[in-house]
Amino acid sequence: MKTVIIGIAGGTGSGKSTFTNRLKDEFKDQVAVLYHDNYYRAQDDIPFEERKKVNYDHPDAFETELLIEHIKQLKEGHAIQCPVYDYAAHNRSKEVVEIQPKRVILLEGILVLADPRLRELLDIKVFVEADADERILRRVIRDVKERGRDLEGVVDQYLTTVKPMHYLYVEPTRALADVVINSGMNPVAFEMMKHNIQKLLDEEV
Repeated sequence: MKTVIIGIAGGTGSGKSTFTNRLKDEFKDQVAVLYHDNYYRAQDDIPFEERKKVNYDHPDAFETELLIEHIKQLKEGHAIQCPVYDYAAHNRSKEVVEIQPKRVILLEGILVLADPRLRELLDIKVFVEADADERILRRVIRDVKERGRDLEGVVDQYLTTVKPMHYLYVEPTRALADVVINSGMNPVAFEMMKHNIQKLLDEEV
């Protein structure tokens, strides 16, 4: 079975998770989904207050080498034990989720196009973009409502690390994408990607 890896990148709050999850909802267990966020490095030896100050938007914050190894295992037909990240604790949790190999794998994250080793494993590269004001507003709402963060902390993190890292590491990867879409709710882009994935699944022998 030939595995097709689709990378879905974009800035924080751009709609990439929305786009990814819409595809997941459409195809259910026919596709596997990996989130780069789950591969944030474990920080068990760092106090909580210090973990809050870590630059989570820098490539070094991720254990991308483990993600690459897991993708290779999936492509070889082996299941993986995927780590799970706890946003409220700013740390990797003790849980793991078993991911089974599938014909199509969706890989989502702000920096999935930034690492050349990871980029080489991608068959289709998608970049989701959105206005900067929209992205910060979505991030504030998400982090406060869903991730147990306080408003002041979210704003401080955005200004000190998220915004500068976006322009340094995320935005340049837009030029590396095969497809650039404006908003994770773009109906034309969704239908095009859905058609392509369905075609890949129908080709499976």
